[in-house]
Formats: sequence, structure tokens, C-alpha cells
Amino acid sequence: MPHCIIEYSQNLEQEVPPADLLEAVKEACMASSLFALADIKLRSNAYKSFVTGGQEDAFVHVTIRMLSGRSTEQRQQLSHLILETLTRFSLKNVSFSAEICEMERETYAKKVVLSSSNLS
Repeated sequence: MPHCIIEYSQNLEQEVPPADLLEAVKEACMASSLFALADIKLRSNAYKSFVTGGQEDAFVHVTIRMLSGRSTEQRQQLSHLILETLTRFSLKNVSFSAEICEMERETYAKKVVLSSSNLS
């Protein structure tokens, strides 16, 4: 069920295709053994304008939004797996960060609407 949101500076697209970032985060999620492949949702956003400490420093920030119930240790392991996987790209002068956010099970709602052709 995790929603994996990858935010990155657009200038990195010259070195790493966005699909590769998505694949790396998916790999880390699978390595954590917390999720089934079919439940992992991935998306990315490139930022054209960004400033860090007064400079345009490259960055990749991953937010994982998942239902509550995992231990602190499990969430820490996931964030470390994400960073480990992303740093394999051998990028220089880039800041990597990962954030694990819990969504309350009691207040999370989901509804999948299928077309009538899928109902047969």
C-alpha cells in the first residue's frame, strides 16, 4: 500500500532517468519485505526551480506514505534501504533524503472505480 513520492531537481534527469529513480525506490520497498509488489504505488515530480542554502543544489527526496502499524525499526530500515539504493547511482553534489509518513488506518479511505468493461 505505500505511496512512494519521489521529488527531485530536474537537472538530475540528464544523469538518471526518472524511471530509474522509480525502479530504485520500488526495489528498496521490496527489499524491506513490508509490502507486496502489487501494492506499491510510485510517482515522481521534477522541480525546475529549487534553492538549498542559497544555491541550486541537486536533490532527491523520497516520501513514503504508508498505513500505520509498522514499528519504528521497520520504518528506519525502509528509509535506510531507500538511501542505500539511491546512492548506487554514483551522483555527485546531490542531497538524498527519505521520510516515512504514517497514515492512520482509521481515517484512510480508498475506492477503486472500474470501467464497466472490466466487470465481466
